[in-house]
Amino acid sequence: MNPINNFSGLTTALNALNIHKHIVAICASDPHTQYAVQRAVREGFASFTLIGNKDFLKPYESELNLIKDKIEIIDIKSADEAAWAAVRMIRAGKADVLMKGIINTDNLLHIILDRKEGLMLHDHVLSHVAVVKIPTYNKMLFVSDAAVIPKPSYSQFIAEINYAIGICSRFGIDKPRISLLHCVEKVNSKFPYTMDYKELIAKANRGEFGDVIMDGPLDLSISCSKEAANIKRVESPINGEADILIFPNIESGNIFYKSVALFAKAEMAGTLQGTACPVIVTSRGDSKETKYYSLAMACLTSQKYEINN
Repeated sequence: MNPINNFSGLTTALNALNIHKHIVAICASDPHTQYAVQRAVREGFASFTLIGNKDFLKPYESELNLIKDKIEIIDIKSADEAAWAAVRMIRAGKADVLMKGIINTDNLLHIILDRKEGLMLHDHVLSHVAVVKIPTYNKMLFVSDAAVIPKPSYSQFIAEINYAIGICSRFGIDKPRISLLHCVEKVNSKFPYTMDYKELIAKANRGEFGDVIMDGPLDLSISCSKEAANIKRVESPINGEADILIFPNIESGNIFYKSVALFAKAEMAGTLQGTACPVIVTSRGDSKETKYYSLAMACLTSQKYEINN
């Protein structure tokens, strides 16, 4: 499989691979979620169960009737009860992907993280991986973690890296270049995560992450610009061609994610990892394209896991 270098290629790959997934969407009554749902059905890679207050779907009735053979609607007035019903569908193997609509993210995460009836896999870390296509960069960037883990520990860094590598593989990237980000290129005990970087690189050099290229600490410009690396005379195997960016904390990751969307008009997608299925938790303020691309990403990366709890 050739690497997927843009989001148009993602939709093409889903059809070429004959991928079709069933998504359960909670409270999918906002225009952007409806756009994503209806486009995914038209593109042919998804069918849906929509769980929530049926009355709120009336503005989309005519459009949904056109795809009614691919849509099931379950009327549950309470958003939290709708979320529980969706989680039970996933646990029963009746859906492949969970999608958030107009429900409070904290409420949904509380249900997902429930130790007895939620969706967390045993001994896994909940994290978020985003895929970003910036017009001025020649390929996709995989970004972790801009949404969940405030200040990653060493073990959480390992989980973030493994999740990003796994998603890269599904996008056809067999040997990803992983940049461990900092503001300068020096390990410094004042920044404890740079000490973790040193251990992570040693782990990568032993082959414990598979076939990858990893370096750090590196700043963002050196990670993604050969010219910047040459000017600063920094030699790195990343060589300005990073595939994966690992941020030291949620603040830096989130600011990067929102900055490239706002100022660079980047296209993006993202899902939660560490759960029994990909979970799409886009913000209510995210664009309709981001919600659609997140659906496509989730369908490409969806695998079935057994929950042992």
